[in-house]
Amino acid sequence: MMDEQVVRLLQDARLAEKKQALFYRALAAAAEDANDGALSERLNELHADEQHHLSRLTARLVELEEPVPDVVAGTDETPVLDGWEDLARGREAEEVARYAHLLNEQLDEKTRNMLEQFLEAERHHQETLGGKWMSAET
Repeated sequence: MMDEQVVRLLQDARLAEKKQALFYRALAAAAEDANDGALSERLNELHADEQHHLSRLTARLVELEEPVPDVVAGTDETPVLDGWEDLARGREAEEVARYAHLLNEQLDEKTRNMLEQFLEAERHHQETLGGKWMSAET
C-alpha cells in the first residue's frame, strides 16, 4: 500500500488531467469550427498527451490496488480560441508544479519513472504548447 497522502495526490493529478484533456478537446473543437485545421491538430495532440496521462494514472492506481474514483469533470471555464495560449500556458505551469511536487514524495520506482515522464512532457507543453511528447509504449 502506498502512503495515503501520495494516493490522494495521484487521484488529484488524475482529476486535473481529465480537466486538462477536456480543455484541449473543447479548444480543438473550436478550432475545427473555425476551419483552422493546423490549430485543431495541435490542440488534439495536446489532448492526446493529457488523455494518456489520465489513462496511465488510472492504470497505476489500479496496479497499486488503490481507489480509482470517478472523474466526472468539466473544464473550469469554456475556453475560447482568442487568448487560449496564455490560458493554456498557465494551466501547464500548474501541471509542471503538480508533478514536481509529487516527485518530492516517497514513491516506488515505477510511479516515480511515470511521473518523471509526465513532468518532462508537461514542461514541453508549457514551452511549446504542442503535444505528442508521450510515447504510446510508456
